[in-house]
Amino acid sequence: MPVDRPAPCAFGVVCHPHPLFGGTMTNKVAHTVARAFTAHGAATLRFNFRGVGASAGSYDDGRGETDDLLAVVGYARARFPDLPLWLGGFSFGSFVALRGHSAAGAARLVTIAPPVGRWDFGGLEPPRCPWLVVQGDQDDLVDHRAVAQWLAPMPAAPRLVLLAGAEHFFHGRLHEVKSAIADFLLDARAPS
Repeated sequence: MPVDRPAPCAFGVVCHPHPLFGGTMTNKVAHTVARAFTAHGAATLRFNFRGVGASAGSYDDGRGETDDLLAVVGYARARFPDLPLWLGGFSFGSFVALRGHSAAGAARLVTIAPPVGRWDFGGLEPPRCPWLVVQGDQDDLVDHRAVAQWLAPMPAAPRLVLLAGAEHFFHGRLHEVKSAIADFLLDARAPS
């Protein structure tokens, strides 16, 4: 007998880390973001960028991957036309989410370990929707100080959660990542 589930309050799309370094939609951090979205009522999709798994195409330095994101958002928006989009990404997936957030019409944005200093973030449009950044202060790939410096001049500062002692893949700390996302989603949904 099927369990009755409430109608979703949003639809979520989650972008995975760098495809040339083993990033796929099954990455544990991307999966954690998706689980947090689902736990808070979003119908959530994870997908593989071009050339990953059974996806056609090949790596395209973020440009084609942004097109992939927008295609997935278009698919989900056709299915859930009246729901807001919660967009998330981890590492390279954060870069892609930031590249595509405006065109996708994101209502909420979650970026985990955005790879500032590894990619050109200079031309990215600052998000105007509620935005969460989760960063470890022991990240060996992304310097937390560079992330803070990049965020400082933003016209609408995101919520920054800096996890002391956490490294890039948040080993043993995924429950804290999920909790930070949960707090953010609850605050963002609270009536003003």
